[in-house]
Amino acid sequence: MIPFRPWQAVALLLALVPCATSAEESLYEAKPLTAPGQFHAGIEGPACDGAGHLYAVSFGTDKRTIGKVNLNGKAELFVMLPEGSAGNGIRFGRDGLMYVADYIGHNVLAIELATLALRVFAHNPEMNQPNDLAIASDGTLYASDPNWKNKTGQLWRIDRDGSTHLAASGLGTTNGIEVSPDGGTLYVNESEQRGVWAFPILADKSLGARRLVKQFADFGFDGMRCDIDGNLYITRHGKGTVVKLSPQGEILREIDVLGANPSNICFGGPDGCTAYVTEVEHTRVVTFRVDRPGREWKQFN
Repeated sequence: MIPFRPWQAVALLLALVPCATSAEESLYEAKPLTAPGQFHAGIEGPACDGAGHLYAVSFGTDKRTIGKVNLNGKAELFVMLPEGSAGNGIRFGRDGLMYVADYIGHNVLAIELATLALRVFAHNPEMNQPNDLAIASDGTLYASDPNWKNKTGQLWRIDRDGSTHLAASGLGTTNGIEVSPDGGTLYVNESEQRGVWAFPILADKSLGARRLVKQFADFGFDGMRCDIDGNLYITRHGKGTVVKLSPQGEILREIDVLGANPSNICFGGPDGCTAYVTEVEHTRVVTFRVDRPGREWKQFN
């Protein structure tokens, strides 16, 4: 039995609040936010802060950079990571820190937003390459950790003290990762094997036996986020869409994102109802409006 968590009550209240739309807005219709070429082919890891700014890795021509984008699509350099590091997934915590998966350095980095001070928050040489991150309401991080050459992967839990714990192994090429709105489930997709899996998060934060949510027959996966209802939004690399998937595995819709290779997705904007997708073919960010706010945006803002 999964214990009741305090933020479940918050999620229930939020479920009563729909996203507002204006007369000129259409749901699920993508449009470009940034101009092509402001980021390079490593564009990934989108995440929004409480002020509505979007951040993504690989700004300009250097894979060590993180760019900052305002609501009008103007992008600028936010921070340069140290030599020997390169960012992928980004998440924000309530502690005023930006967490960055450093896939070259086998690290999770922490950046103080107020000062831009950067430090290694977690390190483990047994990580293949921490790829994407998920964050629970209590600040616990989970990292996908694929081995692309061998088409295998594992999952790590990173506690608030920076300690690392191997949460699951013997998986396919783990990539997109997300926590459910009630905090009781960790979702992960496998890029090569095209499966979406759910792990129960137990009381001691370990993971229980996984179950298959949905198996796809074609196209790869990359990033993944969920809304406050627990619906998963997954980028389909090669197909040029984001699929909206119910927690039971039902395909609710697919959204064309104006480029063949979407890499990752997050929610933000003034109400958490704008989806931001990093897209590799045109090295830009595209956006579309959704009907329900993103889980993480609502819980952390």
